[in-house]
Amino acid sequence: MGIKVLQPGMLTTIQDLGRYGVQKFGVIVGGAMDPISLRIANILVGNSHDEGGLEVTLFGTTLLFESDELIAITGGNLRPTLDGEEVPMWRPLLVQKGSVLKFHAAVSGCRAYVSFSGGIQVPEVMNSKSTYLRAGIGGFHGRKLQKKDVFECGVRSAVGEELFQQLQTESIYFPWFVNYTSFVNLQKTKTIRIIRGSEYERFDEESIKNFLSMPYKITTQADRMGYRLEGEEIQLKAPFELLSEGVTYGTIQVPSNGQPIILMADRQTTGGYPKIGQIISTDLPFLAQMQATDTIHFQEVTLEEAQKALLHQEKQLNELRMALRFRRLQYK
Repeated sequence: MGIKVLQPGMLTTIQDLGRYGVQKFGVIVGGAMDPISLRIANILVGNSHDEGGLEVTLFGTTLLFESDELIAITGGNLRPTLDGEEVPMWRPLLVQKGSVLKFHAAVSGCRAYVSFSGGIQVPEVMNSKSTYLRAGIGGFHGRKLQKKDVFECGVRSAVGEELFQQLQTESIYFPWFVNYTSFVNLQKTKTIRIIRGSEYERFDEESIKNFLSMPYKITTQADRMGYRLEGEEIQLKAPFELLSEGVTYGTIQVPSNGQPIILMADRQTTGGYPKIGQIISTDLPFLAQMQATDTIHFQEVTLEEAQKALLHQEKQLNELRMALRFRRLQYK
């Protein structure tokens, strides 16, 4: 008894918040491209915020539930339906045995997250359930989900069980929902905030001006490893040799063709291209929900402003936890 994959969709993997502490061995962090949506999905079903869930990309994923389960769907709107009827996102949802959950073409964003109360029962590899596709580790046998795969859910927490029981005696979902606009921007054109990269001063003034004022389009060469952009060329003041050094999610590198590359969740652990900027942590979920042909405008902020934005985001998540606790008490 578990969740059976009827159709895997374009790309569906199990992801948590990543695999930390092993980059020194060349193992990437990985994890959810939009970690905020995954964290909220887990909070909604009573899981630890770093529990593993499904990352569904663009369309097509279809799941058969062989038991009653409490889930939450967040992130991009891929028009989820349950037995053919559209179901709401950003709230706890009871899925009954025999029901089929299907994701259709994206309405906004490009990645949806499905959390299951109790989590997904797969082995942890280096303290993480995240799927690292290129190495074939983590997740469901180290790969994307395929047709006829079956996975099981773990034991629900006390909070999850309480929500599960409430929904069994009422509607399959609560009338309230999370106002996601405070956490995730699903617009096609976005302003993404950056701080200066370690080689920022090596780029010529005209290039920096263009980088911060002109639009850049995401090309079709965009995946979990990186987004190649197209726009005004960015040039160095003078050529120089750069040794490979550490990079992270959101690092913006500039290769010799002058077109930026943004490193994403499955980026390599080191890189040798000059780095013009670093996207701030709070804007990474915005970036993760963008598709090919979407447009980015970059805005420089200070490190202090980036830290304040992160603190504000964490405060909002804590307020959300408290609000959900209050909602549960209301429905007792």
